Amino acid sequence: MLRIINGEVYDPINGINGQVQDIWVRGDKIVTGLQNTDQPQMVIDAAGMVVMPGGIDIHSHIAGPKVNVGRTLRPEDHRREVVARTGVTRSGVGETVPSTFITGYKYARMGYTTVMEAAAPPLKVRHVHEEFSDLPMIDKGLFTLMGNNHFIMEFIKKGEREKLTSYVAWLLASTKAFAIKVVNPGGVESWKQGQEISGLDELVRGYGVTPRQIITNLVEVNEEIGLPHPVHLHCNNIGQAGNYQTTLETLRSVEGQRIHLTHLQFHSYGGQSKKELCSKAEEIAAYINDHPKVTVDVGQVIFGPATTMTADSPLQWHLHKLTGNKWCNSDVELETGSGVVPLTFREQSLANSIQWAVGMELFLLIENPWQVFLTTDHPNAGPFTAYPKVIRLLMDRDYREEVFASLHPSAAARTWVKELRKEYTLQDIVIITRAGPAKALGLTNKGHLGIGADADLAIYPKKENKEEMFSSPAYVIKDGKLVVNQGKIVTQTFGKTLFVEPYFEPWIEKEISCEFAALYSVSLANYPVELEYLQQYEVIPCRSTV
Repeated sequence: MLRIINGEVYDPINGINGQVQDIWVRGDKIVTGLQNTDQPQMVIDAAGMVVMPGGIDIHSHIAGPKVNVGRTLRPEDHRREVVARTGVTRSGVGETVPSTFITGYKYARMGYTTVMEAAAPPLKVRHVHEEFSDLPMIDKGLFTLMGNNHFIMEFIKKGEREKLTSYVAWLLASTKAFAIKVVNPGGVESWKQGQEISGLDELVRGYGVTPRQIITNLVEVNEEIGLPHPVHLHCNNIGQAGNYQTTLETLRSVEGQRIHLTHLQFHSYGGQSKKELCSKAEEIAAYINDHPKVTVDVGQVIFGPATTMTADSPLQWHLHKLTGNKWCNSDVELETGSGVVPLTFREQSLANSIQWAVGMELFLLIENPWQVFLTTDHPNAGPFTAYPKVIRLLMDRDYREEVFASLHPSAAARTWVKELRKEYTLQDIVIITRAGPAKALGLTNKGHLGIGADADLAIYPKKENKEEMFSSPAYVIKDGKLVVNQGKIVTQTFGKTLFVEPYFEPWIEKEISCEFAALYSVSLANYPVELEYLQQYEVIPCRSTV
């Protein structure tokens, strides 16, 4: 039994906004203290501190083949780690693709207890699960890539909706995944065949379907299956000047339905070319403000070293050509592609300054904090360890203006952030880092401190400097166990793998078996991940559907 006393509690889901009250924990759940006769085995006095649910990162890249390629491609990252341990550090330099253990430890030391791996190719998903088993301190889940999948595009082309729905459900169940991920729908497959797609109604080479058809069909299937999280969409034309029009067109194509757009900062640009790059965050935010079923994460740019890694292989090719930096590309047969390119975001780069400002604008212009979540698209726009810095930027307008004043002087004429006066409250921060992601993911036992919730908590000392405050919680509790005490890991745990098990028609395996055998280099029998392959896990129920 654990009792936390005298803490200033923030729990937006249950309407608690800074009230001082006690929290009781029995086992791995939060319980009511009114009926407890047991004497607590541990009491934490949180006087002068804030108590909130454990952090939830809705979009990060922490495990799997491309993350491992990033570690291999960037030995300088690991040299930085050694330098940091020896005490010889340089300002602004940090590890961008840490090992599994360091990833878990760093998340825990910031008060995070659940993280979602945002893009896993089905054929390589065993690698993701293997790394999950080696990733301590946090619960985790994966999103399975489907936007350039051979069978999905074939079923859409033929108008075979029943087969499409069963195949998607089978694919989720086979990969032990949490949600549908779509990256540059159709664009990756076309690029693999020597053609680039820029419009939603261009045909994917070799398949005769369009990106719009892929998006709308998968969004509808997502609802038919009753998945807890909407389709997690990485739009077409990422990083391109003028791509806000593609983003708005994509949103309009699924209007009225649930959708989650990821790293939205990279999809909110105006202008006809890089020289004309400017912010269109205002237009994007205005649409989101009028459509409550849309949720987004930002992908905030952090100045300093980053490692871009994405299933959007055309983007990685263009980044390599633009920067001349080393790179690696990989095609995954019949399913997706990927690339890795190291990158440094610089304050005096006009393009990078605009990107930083666009992210800030999205945070400040989207009116409902339940629709916008804190991410850096780790490690694409910067490492997740920068979250405390982003929190300070959102809560401290003077600091935000100080940072903006240090950027490229021409950024002011192409962005709006300098004119925005909004400051986030502590309650807002709890929503965008905990309660909001939990709600968007459909994790009813996470993101709040109500009776029956998972006993995942973070306790921070109250400080004026919010970057310092959120960088080092005094205590972190995972599954009812004290795992971080005054910044030190005191208990190691490995958390659970979260996944869904949607129903699929059993005939779907027979339906794809012949073509699978002809096209894939593995057998169908060896493709699904068996339950015994996992260690600790929790099945998240799908919503009931009519």
